[in-house]
Amino acid sequence: MRIFIKGILHFIVLIVYRVKKVGEKNVPEKDACIIAPNHVHALDSAAIVLTAKRQIRFMAKEELYKNPILRWLAKVFGIFPVKRGGNDIEAIKTSLRILKNNEVLGIFPEGTRNGMAKHEKAKSGAIMLAIKSGAPIIPVGIQGSFKPFTKVKINYGKPIYYKKYDNEKLDKDLLNKLTQELMEEIVRLTNEKI
Repeated sequence: MRIFIKGILHFIVLIVYRVKKVGEKNVPEKDACIIAPNHVHALDSAAIVLTAKRQIRFMAKEELYKNPILRWLAKVFGIFPVKRGGNDIEAIKTSLRILKNNEVLGIFPEGTRNGMAKHEKAKSGAIMLAIKSGAPIIPVGIQGSFKPFTKVKINYGKPIYYKKYDNEKLDKDLLNKLTQELMEEIVRLTNEKI
């Protein structure tokens, strides 16, 4: 069912948003990785999920599950809920299980739409999961307004590995520093001419 629905929605997304992808070869074909894009619109995760070659399991705020249609689509596409505003142990366990199974996990480090523009502090969850799992992070810059019939560009960056931090203590300062560096790369990809 997922393949059938994805095919239909993929076609619609390509027509309505004229999605252009750059650097998708940076996403491993079989191994685990974390996709970490900027969050500009409610449809940006859909644009990535529907146009990606691999299935991407995004984390989504649990409030979306109140809507029966969104809840059904989340189930079809393997999207799972996260409680915002604290450490959601179940979401962390699900994320680590996804990565252990060599799947692709999607996380918005901004934590909310246009978090950078609102000067909100980026979340360190993607970095923490990358260090714990050994999976690389693929930073992604999304460009476009998501107005119908305008172009949306998805710019996949090179994988960032955190294996050298395996045995280091995951203290707050280290997580904040690595998260800031990740956000700088996402901003660079977002602003890059493609």
